[in-house]
Parts: sequence; structure tokens; C-alpha cells
Amino acid sequence: MAQNNMHNLVTLIKRLEAATTRLEDIASSTIELPQAVPALTATLATPSGPSSTTSPTPHHPVSALPPPAPKQAPQEPLPESVEEFDVFISQSVDKYVQASNKLGGLIAEQASKVLQGFKQQRRFLLISTKAKKPDINGSDMVIYQELLKPINEALMAVGNIKESNRGAPVFSQLSAVAEGIMVLAWVTVDNKPFKHVEESLGSAQFFGNRVLKEHKDKNPDQVEWVQAFYQVFRDLTEYVKQYFPNGIPWNPKGPPAAEVAKNLDTAPTPATAAPPPPPPPAAGGAPPPPPPGPPPVLQIKDQPTTSSKSEGMGAVFSELNKGEGVTRGLRKVDKSEMTHKNPALRAGSTVSDRDSSTRGKSPAPGKKPKPESMRVKKPPKKELDGNKWTIENFDKHPEPIEIEAEMSHSILISRCNQTTIIVKGKANAVTIENTQRLSLVIDSLVSTVDVVKSSNFALQVLGTLPTILLDQLDGAQVYLSKESTSTRIFSSKSAGINVNVLSGEDEDYKEIPLPGQICSYFDEEKGDMVNEIVDHAG
Repeated sequence: MAQNNMHNLVTLIKRLEAATTRLEDIASSTIELPQAVPALTATLATPSGPSSTTSPTPHHPVSALPPPAPKQAPQEPLPESVEEFDVFISQSVDKYVQASNKLGGLIAEQASKVLQGFKQQRRFLLISTKAKKPDINGSDMVIYQELLKPINEALMAVGNIKESNRGAPVFSQLSAVAEGIMVLAWVTVDNKPFKHVEESLGSAQFFGNRVLKEHKDKNPDQVEWVQAFYQVFRDLTEYVKQYFPNGIPWNPKGPPAAEVAKNLDTAPTPATAAPPPPPPPAAGGAPPPPPPGPPPVLQIKDQPTTSSKSEGMGAVFSELNKGEGVTRGLRKVDKSEMTHKNPALRAGSTVSDRDSSTRGKSPAPGKKPKPESMRVKKPPKKELDGNKWTIENFDKHPEPIEIEAEMSHSILISRCNQTTIIVKGKANAVTIENTQRLSLVIDSLVSTVDVVKSSNFALQVLGTLPTILLDQLDGAQVYLSKESTSTRIFSSKSAGINVNVLSGEDEDYKEIPLPGQICSYFDEEKGDMVNEIVDHAG
């Protein structure tokens, strides 16, 4: 009985030693155990008895604890308005930049400046959430200008690209972006800055609609680019309405703006933080591998130049200056190889048609467009897509077509004949093309009425209108109200245009024809051409 008890005790001690050894292996290979807990790092003592002759369990040394990595200061969370502005840049602005890069050239270069301007505006918004508003009328005016300087530099860079490339085929695209880039100035508007964004969209649409009209059915990439550019303004309008409806509030309890800007510029970013040092190897472990040797050096032997003769026209003249020696290296042709003395050689030789196959063909003449009478008539269309009204293919419509327009709306009227259109409200711009006997009545516009390739056109302005553009018109009647007497009219390649203005006590319309004939001659005294309007008195 005593022998059985002794056997059980020996078995129990061996199991305890095996468990202790396992725990020591786990401790040395994964997590370093504290020195204050020796229970798991020391071998259990065995009771006296026959089992004391058992070999002791080997002891695995515990490596020293690695030095704790320096803790980085927790990053301050971004305000919600700045986070949403980052979303706006990553979605709307980046989409416009990608569409610009797809077109490439000057458009892509200008888009990079636009992106830089919005990134600088993001920095300005972040400073405004932490700092108190500078005293613009006092000594802080210089600081305020320094905060706006990066935005202004991006704005000027966009305009310079347009001005320095006036003869470029993408001048309309560059002009659209240059006119709309003033949207960056909304941060300086205190009362309803979203209206400034809407007005900037109207300025951009003046040239942007020309691009749409020109590439509508030809180049879908251009159409996509214009729509992506317009979407930047629409999304920015919603953002400003939500977070800054009455301007930027700043932080009344914050430090001065100059101090915040300095701290923001000198603060390290998480990407620049040094990585933590690698943990030291465990004591008694294998030594670290040796560092890699230097990369192999690619030895390139300098090959001697085969000839030191000059190239180009200099080589030609140097050969000619040799005189008779220039023909010294030529081989004398035997009479048996001369084709003019051997008809058999002429019959067997053929001229390779390689040059004729690689020669480019002359371009075929372009097809003339079909006349209007032979074209397939499309169904009438009147729809609002975003901020753009499209009215087209109306012919002899019995009733006037009315539109309820807003300040951000632009209107395109195309291929409408013997139709009356009434635009109610203040719209942005109206573009008209390829119409006959079209009558247009408008309240007020932000920018222009642009009429191209039309005949017997009639326009009545009830409110205000800054500009009228007439190109290739055959007959037009323009009726201006008292508020629009200062409207500027630009006409080219047009005839039979009459402007009717209110005058006199009875406020009757007075018809004034626009000049259609100009006399030009060179004035020797002025040293320049003189242009005079020709008056016909009858």
C-alpha cells in the first residue's frame, strides 16, 4: 500500500515539473513575465524521498524587458466642418481633377491649381475653428492677408494660365475655370456666402455652356468635364449653407490667428513620427543576421567612339572640301552592271511599292450638313437637368412656353421656330441657336443673352440685362425697359438689327438701327486704321 502511494507521488511530481517547464517556455517565447512573480520561473521543490534522485528541470533564462516606446500625444480630433470639407475635396473636387487629367494639357495643369486652392482653403477653415477672428480694421489686417495669401496665389495662378494661352483651342475651358475660381473668395463673405458660390457658378456657365454646346454630340469627355466642374459649385453651395450660412464664425475664445497658424505649420504629422525601435533579442538566443553588404556595382566599360567626325551640315561641307578625294572611297561600276547598257537588267528590275504603301492619303473632303428641311425632326423637349434648362425642337407652338427660373439656372434654346418663350424670375444666362421667328420675353438676367445663327429674332426685357451678344443674325428686334437702357449690345456678322428704347414724356418706344456697314481707311497722321459708321440719308 505504501509503495502504491509512493508511486502516485512520483507521478504527480513529474507532471508538475512538466507543467512548469511548459509555462517557462511560453513565458520566454511570448510575453516577458515580471521579475516579481518567481512562481512560474523557478523549478518546484521536490519532497525528500526516493524521487529526489530525479534530474532537475533545466532553467530557461528570461530576457530583460524592452524599453517602453515613447507615447505620442493624442491627435486633436478635427471639427466636423473640416471633416466634411475633406469629404467635399475627396469627392467633388477630385472628380473634376480626374476628368481634367483625362483631357490633359492645359486643362489638367489648371485643375491642379484649383485643387491647390481648395487645399489652402481647408487650412484657412481649420485655423478659423481654433483662432479668434483678426481685427481687419486694425493691426491684424496684415495677419489676415497672410492667411489669405496662399488662396490668392492659387487664384492668380488659375487666371494666369488662361491669360497666357489666349490662342489655345481650349480657351473656352480655361476661361470657364478662370471665371469660376473666384468662388474661393466665399470665406471672406460674412452675409450668406453661399450666394457668392451661386454667382460664381453663373460666371463659369457663361463659357461652360459654350463648351457644352460645342461638344454636346461630339466629345463626351468634354461634357463630363463640364458637368464635374459644375458639380463642385453645387456641392460647395450645400456645404456652405449647412456649416457657414452667415459666414465663418471663428473661435471667440481662441488664441490669436498668427499663433495658431505658426503652430499648425510646425506641428509634426503622424507620417513623420519616427518608428519605434525593434525589441532586443532574447538572452541566449541566436545572434542577429549580419547586415546586407553593399549593392553590386554595375561596371560599364567605356567603349571607344568609332568615329570622331562631325555630324550634320558641317560633315557635308567638310567632305566637299576634300575636292577630288571625296570620290576616293567609291567603287567603280562594271559595264555588265549598268542598266542603261543592258536591257535585260532593266526588264528584270522592279521598283518597290513600299513608298506608295506608306504614303499617307489625302484627307477626304468633309461632308456638308444636311439642310433643315431634310433633317429628321426630333420630338420637342423641355426639361431641367440640375441647373440647366433645355428647350429645343418646338415648331409653331400655339401657346407661350413659360419657365420658372432661379438665379443659378442657365437656359439653352435650340432649333425652335415660330415660338414664344417667357422666362419668369431672375435667371443666370440664356443661349439661343438655330432659331427662326423666335420671341423671347425675360424679367432679368445675371449675365447675358447669347444669340447665334438665327433669323427674325425678337427680345423683350422687362427688368435688367447687362449684355446681349448677337452673332450671325438676319433681322432682330430688341425692346429694352427703362432699367435696361444701359445694356451693352455686341453684334457681329449680323444685319437688320433694331433696338427699341423708351423715350419722351409719353414713354413711347423709339427704334434705333444698329450699324451694319463700316468704312475703314488708313490715316497717315495717326498712323493707324480709322473705322467710321456709314450713314445712309434718304
